[in-house]
Amino acid sequence: MITDTVISGSLLLALPLAVVAGLISFLSPCVLPLAPGYLSYVTGLTGAEIAEGAKKSRVLLGSVLFVLGFSVLFVSYGVAFGGLGQALLKWQDVITRVLGVLVIVMGLVFMGLVPGMQREWRSHRVTTFGLWSAPFLGVLFGLGWTPCIGPTLAAVQTLAFTEASAIRGAILSLAYCVGLGVPFILLGVLFARVGGALSWVKRHYAVIMRVGGALLVVIGILLVTGVWNDLTIWMRTLVPGFETVL
Repeated sequence: MITDTVISGSLLLALPLAVVAGLISFLSPCVLPLAPGYLSYVTGLTGAEIAEGAKKSRVLLGSVLFVLGFSVLFVSYGVAFGGLGQALLKWQDVITRVLGVLVIVMGLVFMGLVPGMQREWRSHRVTTFGLWSAPFLGVLFGLGWTPCIGPTLAAVQTLAFTEASAIRGAILSLAYCVGLGVPFILLGVLFARVGGALSWVKRHYAVIMRVGGALLVVIGILLVTGVWNDLTIWMRTLVPGFETVL
């Protein structure tokens, strides 16, 4: 049942977009610069200790627990939006187009093209208790950074709504968490080796944000015009004998 759900035409199309959206969120100016600090908080190690490769197992465990924390939160969003899509199936087409407009606006905000919408709203309250608090800090990250990573998260939850299924919404949100969380884990484990890559990303923030925003705009246009639905139907034809089970 789960396998058939994952290989449905709509999810085949949406899953890679959700992963890319998560990666763009990680690379954004309001997440990546603070990632080393969060690594320190969730492991109880100093930045110098992490950079020197000290206690890699502790860094790995803390990173994974942190990612699990915000993943639980974001997957719950996906369940809610997917279930809502199922409950409002009668009006889903109209609502999807309205949400598509919202995604376009969010994409323009992400690109920096909407004056007055570039503030970074996020929680600065953190704890330094180490590993045991890592999952809770992950939840705090998810709550505090939702306005900041909102454009990409909103796009993914809009796609979850179009799935009209709680389990499909959860799977889609989990894909977003993979895109956001795996780079964080790799950053912790390979911190000493990725300094050059981080510098490159920071120098090209503007380009990354414009590309990411453009992707959101394209998704929004597909939703508004109904082309997204046509694409999912076409994707289903690539899976012979597929029958939805949910």
